[in-house]
Amino acid sequence: MDSEDRLEIQALIARFANSFDVKDWSGLEACLAESLDTDYSDLRGTSPEHVSAGAYVGQRRESLAHLEMHHLCGNLEIEALAGRDARCRGSMVIWRRAEAEEFTSHCVYEFRLTKEDSDWKISGITQRVLWNEGNGSLHAGAKGRGRV
Repeated sequence: MDSEDRLEIQALIARFANSFDVKDWSGLEACLAESLDTDYSDLRGTSPEHVSAGAYVGQRRESLAHLEMHHLCGNLEIEALAGRDARCRGSMVIWRRAEAEEFTSHCVYEFRLTKEDSDWKISGITQRVLWNEGNGSLHAGAKGRGRV
């Protein structure tokens, strides 16, 4: 994998994270492959899913609309896989706030990426929560829903 691909993947992951914060839902969808595999079981207690990009964005738009958010992503490790596929592991801190309440997740994400024509797209997302802080009921998708 050349340095241009690595830079494009870094920019893609940054756009993905920033899209949540500015609620740029069409920008978020543009980061994704037509369909993707997701695993948010650590946060939600749900099974992994295979969803369309539109369904993924719609779920986030609905559950996060009332929140102010800040996704801070770093420590990106990018690895080329077979063909036009890659993997990127990164650390993320996600601050969520509504009125005077906050809910923060400290996580490691693993993104699967596929190069479609000349653009990298996210084709898989796995979130592993290291720990949460605050009022989990702020996030409609968080398991436990109480203070963590």
